[in-house]
Amino acid sequence: MPRRTPRTALDRQRTPRRFPKFLGAASICALLAALLSPLTQAAAADTTTALAANDYCGGQCSDILPPGQNGNATLAQILLNQAFGVQPDHAEDQLGPYSNLASGAATLTDAKINDFFNDASFGVASDQVASTTAPGGRTDVTIVRDKKTGVPHITGTTRYGTEYGAGYAAAQDRLWLMDVFRHVGRGQLTSFAGGASSNQGLEQEFWRNAPYTEADLQAQIDNAIANNGARGQQALADAGAYIDGINAYIDASDSGRYFPGEYVLTGHKDSITNAGTIDHFKITDLVALASVIGSLFGSGGGGEVNNALSLLAAQSKYGVTEGTKVWESFRERNDPEAVLTVHNGESFPYASKPDTAQGEALPDAGSVTQEPLVYDRTGSAATATATSASATAAATTLTSAKRGMSNALVVSGKYTASGHPIAVFGPQTGYFAPQLLMLQEIQGPGLSARGASFAGLSMYVELGRGQDYSWSATTSGQDIIDTYAVELCQDDYHYLYHGTCTAMDKVERTNSWKPTTADGTAAGSYRMQVYRTKYGPVEYRATVGGKKVAYTTLRSSYMHEADSIIGFQMLNDPDYVKSPQTFQGAVQHINYTFNWFYADSSHTAYYNSGDNPVRAAGVDAEFPVWAQAAYEWRNWDPTTNTASYTPPSAHPNSIDQDYYISWNNKQAKDYTTASWGDGSVHRGNLLEDRVKKLVAAGGVTRSSLTKAMADAALADLRAEDVLPKLLKVINSSTVTDTTAAAAVTKLSDWVTAGAKRKETSAGSKAYANADAIRILDAWWPLLVKAEFEPGLGTDLYTAFSNNLPIDESPSAAHGPTGAHAGSSFQYGWWSYVDKDIRAVLGESVQGGLSQKYCGGGTLSACRDALISTLKTAAGLTAAQVYPGDDQCSAGDQWCADSIVQRTLGGIKHGKITWQNRPTYQQVVEYTSHR
Repeated sequence: MPRRTPRTALDRQRTPRRFPKFLGAASICALLAALLSPLTQAAAADTTTALAANDYCGGQCSDILPPGQNGNATLAQILLNQAFGVQPDHAEDQLGPYSNLASGAATLTDAKINDFFNDASFGVASDQVASTTAPGGRTDVTIVRDKKTGVPHITGTTRYGTEYGAGYAAAQDRLWLMDVFRHVGRGQLTSFAGGASSNQGLEQEFWRNAPYTEADLQAQIDNAIANNGARGQQALADAGAYIDGINAYIDASDSGRYFPGEYVLTGHKDSITNAGTIDHFKITDLVALASVIGSLFGSGGGGEVNNALSLLAAQSKYGVTEGTKVWESFRERNDPEAVLTVHNGESFPYASKPDTAQGEALPDAGSVTQEPLVYDRTGSAATATATSASATAAATTLTSAKRGMSNALVVSGKYTASGHPIAVFGPQTGYFAPQLLMLQEIQGPGLSARGASFAGLSMYVELGRGQDYSWSATTSGQDIIDTYAVELCQDDYHYLYHGTCTAMDKVERTNSWKPTTADGTAAGSYRMQVYRTKYGPVEYRATVGGKKVAYTTLRSSYMHEADSIIGFQMLNDPDYVKSPQTFQGAVQHINYTFNWFYADSSHTAYYNSGDNPVRAAGVDAEFPVWAQAAYEWRNWDPTTNTASYTPPSAHPNSIDQDYYISWNNKQAKDYTTASWGDGSVHRGNLLEDRVKKLVAAGGVTRSSLTKAMADAALADLRAEDVLPKLLKVINSSTVTDTTAAAAVTKLSDWVTAGAKRKETSAGSKAYANADAIRILDAWWPLLVKAEFEPGLGTDLYTAFSNNLPIDESPSAAHGPTGAHAGSSFQYGWWSYVDKDIRAVLGESVQGGLSQKYCGGGTLSACRDALISTLKTAAGLTAAQVYPGDDQCSAGDQWCADSIVQRTLGGIKHGKITWQNRPTYQQVVEYTSHR
């Protein structure tokens, strides 16, 4: 019987939302009696595993990954959870410590770090061994799980056995999730898991971006192996062994009847007869999984059509010359006030504005239409909810405002108390149940690492530690996606390629579903259809100079989802990574757009990865260009989608800088990212200000650097960096209106108190300065509109809002991460407001907007606009500001901000208080080196 987790400060959700009221209490009890009888997995008796000898961290490596290691649950465990809130072992034992850092950071010491993190040392002490398994009865690998967290520690004597064990452990912890995402990657989720509108949106979002056939998936494997010599062959062998391990667990759990209960609830298995099958994994499934993860976190770029539309709107209002100037000022391609990761002044030019643009293919006004993806809707696929989900999925796919999550704080040993570098870093991948990432330790021939990997891709640790070094990543977002205008010929489905009329390739998926216990969505179906060209999938249609065109998007990692496996293999190889230089050599093999960070006992390092295409001279990466040879990527081969790429030295990189920070901010001087918003105020400033202060004082410790991260995680960026300037305008004269004056006092008190969104006490579920927070949440969109729309006009204001969302507060559901996702304040108009208000105040502004907007540029009129909107905001009730959703009742401010582990399976978890921090996080300080 699974243990019952005691109630804590976590807000347990007793009533299932994803599962309808499909079982009464009596039937639950009856089912439990029948379902608790199958045998559980057999565990070996040996518990003599000792701590590893190859660990150079000296007990100073820690990590955390909520909610818990165990992401699989039998049907009986799911029913217990849904009915009574009972948690399976290790399903949420990392959620409490993770959440508690919000209140516990203030008194944090090095000795208390593992109150909030796990000990990430190699190995398991013999008295801490919970189980030892020989997967598949093999003698060349064991999986040891520790008592505290249930993390698998995989040790093999052969390479095959080690990877087999990794696959087996992955299936033990995430089989259902892996199955879900292999179907997402193939655009087949609804047929597998049900037709809920969220499932429809998810499969559409990813399949639009990567509409691969089975042959495409296999070709990517073949090419990656063929181009990487012995390492490529080893990767293929590793993947094969890994899949064998997954399939061995599928067979064992099926015959032993301890497979994930979601297979019963979605109709794939029968709980009584055990009829039905769980399909074995195959190697192309790994590419499908990789395409989802790469698209989600590592594919910067796109948005060129939206850029063109806002440029045309600016030129329509102001004329070509002035309109272009206005557009460039809002684009902030290379803002001199932007916070930088490489801050020593070194320049890394990329995607810069050309002196004279060549080959631009801007659409004729009013001619752009988005290419449909979904056709032939029937049943529940034709509802308004379903079509709304489709619209959201399309907007998410086509924007340049990608999910740029994750942060890093790395300090050189020159500024630490011990003389050794310290790093606090991790990926901000959202919150799911089960989590997308999973922890593991893997030790075998040529493999020695512990850390996190995406479920189903855990042949290697992707983010974590080796024997004497740790590494992590943040999303970088430089532009590796370009939009081409292909001129149509003959009809709408043929285009000119180098002068020859060429047929587009049509790829289709037809999905249908019917109600299940897990998803009661009514029966429905639809067909997804993508037209592909040599220049990538068609995303829009338009006319350019009267000529009919299709706008396509070409991504350098398109058809290359498997290539990065070599870089991850190197990171896990103790014989390869021995220094910051070899670390940089490893991550150079990763073709996704990430910022990579490294720390060992003496050195730190940084490298920006991605296949950055070398563009033709004069091509402006911001806008669509003609699909003609003169404007293609240099040495581009459409058959393989390969080209010339910028050399490693041209990528932002550094070794032993005094400190590094990253929160998806600008990487270096002259290095342009695809997304908008790299200006004077960015959430990266929250880290920069704190770490710079620590470094200036010296004596940095693990706890002080963790405190800096945790403090930034509770900060409201708008309140900390912009609100004081807004109040300065308002207080330029005495505020006589009583409503406005009261609001100003509350806001000022909040700023003085530190501008945090923090509970009054641990578990109170109420914020200190709650009224001030409510006022700013209500005021921000009102003040931005009042400040900018009168000057820009409605059309241009709307167009710029499509390029960059106005706000992304924790409770906002309109940012790229949605609501209850933790990650906040990446995208918003805070830099625009900051620069404009400073200009109105007469202060110095570098890289300012092309004109003053607030109050038409006069202080008194600006002040009037701010006070007017502030009064309106102050008059809005909590229920109006926080209207409620499927998780929270109207007016519940804490709940509106709270983090929810979004269910991807049958186990539910409680809400936790808001923090803006990595999902998986390491705190490391190595004491020695090999």
